[in-house]
Amino acid sequence: MLRVTHLSKTFNPGTVNAKLALDDLSLHVAPGDFVTIIGANGAGKSTLFNAVSGSFISDSGKILLDGADITLMPEFKRARVIGRLFQDPMRGSAPGMTIEENLALAAGRGGWLSTVSKTDKKLFRERLALLDMGLEDRMQQQVGLLSGGQRQALTLMMATFQAPKLLLLDEHTAALDPATAEKVLKLTTEIVAEKNLTCLMVTHNMQSALELGNRTVMMDRGRIIFDVSGEERAKLTVADLLEQFKIASGKALDNDRMLLT
Repeated sequence: MLRVTHLSKTFNPGTVNAKLALDDLSLHVAPGDFVTIIGANGAGKSTLFNAVSGSFISDSGKILLDGADITLMPEFKRARVIGRLFQDPMRGSAPGMTIEENLALAAGRGGWLSTVSKTDKKLFRERLALLDMGLEDRMQQQVGLLSGGQRQALTLMMATFQAPKLLLLDEHTAALDPATAEKVLKLTTEIVAEKNLTCLMVTHNMQSALELGNRTVMMDRGRIIFDVSGEERAKLTVADLLEQFKIASGKALDNDRMLLT
């Protein structure tokens, strides 16, 4: 489904601020894979997502999605087949538009000032009811007035309304309180399973990285240093992950946010 080959990216090349963000990285993700990605700050996790989604063009390497070469494809065209959620709940939806208008955009029905049919309204209410956040009775409310958890759940629905070929989740529950984060994460796993989506999820929670999905990838300094799945992954503990990081990177993980989760 997704094949990244020898991908490299340096920001500010030729200056004292030069930063090698992706270092000859290769990754193959099979259809239906749910891959959790972990790594310290600056490991290249979000940079990988930016490269795949088209936020910038890599210096070298290729990106293939479902057999098509998207390496040079503009970001807006990739957005038609790649869904993405960010850590910030304020991204991914239009705050000045109503819930109904946002869903109309996600469903390809237009958006602001567009005409939404009774059939679509019924469909939107049914989908919103699955979120169990009471949003089905607030479809005329502006999205900017929702809580962070409500908005992130709505954004998740929007990103998967028309099943994308690839779903990228960039620490999409990190800014939420624990109870809401757990709820959004539950919705995520249900939607990914229901639609059989191919999904990459960056997380700072090492326990979640082992429990969710079917494969875990560890990154450091723009490279993949550990990739595990199947029975080997099922036997791992968080302590094992920390030891694997030390072996593969030559240093101990010192990210407090990850260690204390």
